[in-house]
Amino acid sequence: MERPEPELIRQSWRAVSRSPLEHGTVLFARLFALEPDLLPLFQYNCRQFSSPEDCLSSPEFLDHIRKVMLVIDAAVTNVEDLSSLEEYLASLGRKHRAVGVKLSSFSTVGESLFYMLEKCLGPAFTPATRAAWSQLYGAVVQAMSRGWDGE
Repeated sequence: MERPEPELIRQSWRAVSRSPLEHGTVLFARLFALEPDLLPLFQYNCRQFSSPEDCLSSPEFLDHIRKVMLVIDAAVTNVEDLSSLEEYLASLGRKHRAVGVKLSSFSTVGESLFYMLEKCLGPAFTPATRAAWSQLYGAVVQAMSRGWDGE
């Protein structure tokens, strides 16, 4: 797999990382719109969310958004050496599998990520930038999917 273009990724991420919570919320709002079945996976203290809005405004979920944005941040920081995140991402995969996330949902997460990047960057989200992110995201999912392989 060819390496993603680090500069395009870093540059575009700088715009997003100025307000990670805001952009992370856009990502998850889009995710729930595309795949509403994911909502029940998010339960805190056994409380089911009645709607995506309910979920997106809960402090526990905002915490989850922050963590997700930090994972993307780590991938961007280590874009030239993603193998250094290999173990971390595989264990993250195991955690997601344990709560019932299906590997197939990661393609919807990818779509939601691109949607968020496009909303944030506008015309600066060029085909080249999209391609770079697509490679990076593909590599992250590949590493996380090892958590589903049962080692």
